[in-house]
Amino acid sequence: MATRYLGLMSGTSLDGIDAALVQVDERDGRLGAFLEAFLSLPYTSDQRQAIKEALTGTPQQLCRVNFELGGWFAEAALRLLEKTGVAAAELAAVGSHGQTIWHEPPSGDVPGGTLQLGEPAVIAERLGVPVVSDFRARDMAAGGHGAPLVPLIDQLLFSLPDGWRALQNIGGMANVTLLPPEASPQPVIAFDTGPGIAVIDAVVELLSAGAERYDADGRRAAAGAVNGELLVRLLDDDYFREKPPKSTGRERFGEPYARELIRSGRELGMGDDDLVATATALTARSIADAYELVAPESTPNECVVSGGGARNPTLMQMLAEALDPVPVTDLSALGWDPDAKEAAAFAILAYLFRTGRPGNLPSVTGAAGPRVLGKLTPP
Repeated sequence: MATRYLGLMSGTSLDGIDAALVQVDERDGRLGAFLEAFLSLPYTSDQRQAIKEALTGTPQQLCRVNFELGGWFAEAALRLLEKTGVAAAELAAVGSHGQTIWHEPPSGDVPGGTLQLGEPAVIAERLGVPVVSDFRARDMAAGGHGAPLVPLIDQLLFSLPDGWRALQNIGGMANVTLLPPEASPQPVIAFDTGPGIAVIDAVVELLSAGAERYDADGRRAAAGAVNGELLVRLLDDDYFREKPPKSTGRERFGEPYARELIRSGRELGMGDDDLVATATALTARSIADAYELVAPESTPNECVVSGGGARNPTLMQMLAEALDPVPVTDLSALGWDPDAKEAAAFAILAYLFRTGRPGNLPSVTGAAGPRVLGKLTPP
């Protein structure tokens, strides 16, 4: 019998909270999931500013935004339930990723750390249901990167019977899951390829003095010209040469990175739209180069894109050109809303937690072994 779980996610793009209502069941030992409904609740400008300030803020700011985020996450969940007519009491649990404030992968002998805010007690109090949260910490405690976590869900739901498939998410950062054929003994390959739309968004916001938050429909990038010299410089980054497991975030590809991109571009005489076009090409090319770096013998049959980047037609076109002849499509081709996958994944990870099963792929994260991920806040 299917059970309902609600997943909550806010990514590094800081655009809002995604809420996904998912029915999960198992038949003959195979996990099944059906996306029942999805809602995205945009942050207000004040909310977004509060989160950005918390990234480098005081303990007081962190404390306040943690509880505020809990309330905002609860509101997103309640709005989705109202939209669908489903009562909170019908949920088995909520899986809340929270908002990443800082994520620092391990490096050599130096352990990593991660911090997601969005107080689960506030969500549990307002909804009256169990909340599973803090999914990344246990993997990192076991020596892993705590990311990416979605690949296990990709493997369970989207593997092809007879070929490789790339599940490419383009949120603030971009991450890929390279899925071997279902019966193959080869491991899943997954990692953060680098910047997704965070650098593009930051460039647009800086160029427009805050009047624009993102490149709507990829229009700026389409109007500009990619500067090959700058693109080569941007791709000459140690991160792109690292072998997985690896993960990254705004700590590396955030606003300071975008400011340096603009400064370098101005020295080359580039106009505003050319800068946006080059930032967009950086995302597309770094994704394509990553596939060749880690799995040249495992060319995917197709690349299926999810996340906010799937809504940028110029980025999608650049990615298709960079990956040619591999066809590029978005997750709607598999019957899923491209924006919903990550929130849905945390609903399913909550299911795995509640049933006592691992939620990580050690071959992907680098953890010492499979671990049950998450912490429970009772209703």
